[in-house]
Amino acid sequence: MTRRAWLQFAAVSLLWGVPYLFIKVAVAELPPVTVVFARVAMAALLLWPVAARRGALRGLRRRLPQLVALSLFEITIPFLLISMGEQHIASSLAGLLIAALPLFVALLALRFDAAERVSGLRLLGLALGIGGVAALVGIDIGGDNVQLLGAGMVLLATLSYAASTLLIKRAFADASMLGVVTVATTIASVVLAPFAVALTPSRMPSLGVVLALVALGVLCTAAALMLYFALIVEAGPSRASVITYLNPAVAVALGVAVLGEPLTAAVIAGFLLIIAGSWLSTRPSAARPARVTADH
Repeated sequence: MTRRAWLQFAAVSLLWGVPYLFIKVAVAELPPVTVVFARVAMAALLLWPVAARRGALRGLRRRLPQLVALSLFEITIPFLLISMGEQHIASSLAGLLIAALPLFVALLALRFDAAERVSGLRLLGLALGIGGVAALVGIDIGGDNVQLLGAGMVLLATLSYAASTLLIKRAFADASMLGVVTVATTIASVVLAPFAVALTPSRMPSLGVVLALVALGVLCTAAALMLYFALIVEAGPSRASVITYLNPAVAVALGVAVLGEPLTAAVIAGFLLIIAGSWLSTRPSAARPARVTADH
């Protein structure tokens, strides 16, 4: 890869590994719906002029129903579930559970996408990854019902991401993803706005929370997406997809270093099993090239 590609790769890996830290900070003072609305509204405002200038919005009006579905499954539902889940679990655990996204895609493909079905080593990888999730939920959390609820919310968010991945493949394979994400964040902003207005407390949040919201919207959503698309152009989709395996490491490192979250044997074991399982279960076969989708 070129030097520019390496810099883009490092930037995106960091920007998609830190949201869990900022979400944890923000939900300490604000309702999850406020956090999500602020994030997607800022991202939409920043992405619109870029998408319009590049002509990325052309032809999307006729795909409005699919865009609404994508906005729900890729942004509104998972962003809310992750923010709600992080009220009960560590940010590092949330990042690790989201890393199981390729496993959920493989599971859904068993029923909905014959071209993506796993067998052989890929099936073994799926089993390994599920074992990693089980280690995190069953060993690290144990019988704590509140934390189990939080972990369940994050896993549902991961399932929603997986469903949106299959939707993107079917409905938007020939569309500009910059335009698609711009419209999807806008739809999410409109849907969430009345709830954010009704539920946001009147008191001003602390400076740390305000900075966390700005970082989520500007850096972790708008800037990260634009850098990711540039990385795909510069290095190709196969190399760009490797960030999927670095994001959880960033989330764990920041959770431990900044928030003092514990680094247990179950976390380490679950991380290694999920990453190994994700890599094996999504290895491209000789008959088709690797395909990459954006991870949040």
